This record gives sequence, structure tokens and C-alpha cells, in this order.
Amino acid sequence: MSGTSEPPPPVEVTLDEFLCFPLHAATRAITRVYAVLLEPFGLTYPQYLVVVALDEADSPQSVGALGARLRLDSGTLTPLLKRLEQRGLVTRGRDPEDERRVLVALDGDGCDLARRLAGVPARAGAATGLDWDQVTRLRGDLAALIEHLDAWEDAAGLSPDGPAS
Repeated sequence: MSGTSEPPPPVEVTLDEFLCFPLHAATRAITRVYAVLLEPFGLTYPQYLVVVALDEADSPQSVGALGARLRLDSGTLTPLLKRLEQRGLVTRGRDPEDERRVLVALDGDGCDLARRLAGVPARAGAATGLDWDQVTRLRGDLAALIEHLDAWEDAAGLSPDGPAS
């Protein structure tokens, strides 16, 4: 991700030379690890991310802010929140200061579940075979990649949900 001006790669590259393919494969692999670790808790990976994000927040979060934090659109997030609410893990309600906004927070059972999930990241990390320094570097590289791709989308007039209207 450095700013060096190396020549571009050849126009024709094989699947093994694509950047997107190992990212896709790694995402699927780590998600499978989390699926195994989260199964005893009855959570999917996206539900887990919601529980973690709400546990980290110091106040109820708007659905919009939560979606932005997790990079999930409302069409994905709303049904997920409904399922967590049905399980008694989160509460949803209108913002008293702005009735258009829906606020979400963990309730008592959700807070208890978040505490019980505390060991999951270390177990998933161990499955990667990477040491802490490698994980730190990889996270930094991926954060830079995301930043560049977000900037590209902005410059192209795109939103995460598709072309701007």
C-alpha cells in the first residue's frame, strides 16, 4: 500500500494474481471459523458484529450509525436487528429527540451474551496462525485498502449501495 510508483501489472492476470480473490477466500474462511465459534451462542457472524458494536458503544446507537459502523445497509441490518430483538438481546425504539431515528441498544441478556462472547476473537485469531504483529500489519494494510477504495467510490460518485442518482 506504499506510494511507490512501480509499473502497473500486466493487463492480463490470472485468478491467482487477482487481489480480490484471496480477499474473498480469506473472508469466507474466517467467517467459517466464526460460524463454528458462534454456533453454541446461536449467533450468525453479522449478528455477532452487531452485539460487539453495541457492547462497545457507550449509548444507544441509531440504526444508521450502526449500519455505517458495520458497513451494512438498512435492508440487511433491519431484519438482523428484528431477530436479535425477538431473542431479547437488543431493544429498539424511537429517538425521543428525533422520531425518525430508531435507536438500538443491548438489553440485559444482550450484555450478558456480550460478556460470554469475550473469548471469541482470541480463538478466531488463533485459528489464523498469525502472530499479533502479523495481525496488526494485516489490519493496517486492509484499513489502508478500504480507505483507498472508499475514496475511489467517492470520486466515482458511487455509494456503497450503487451509483448515485
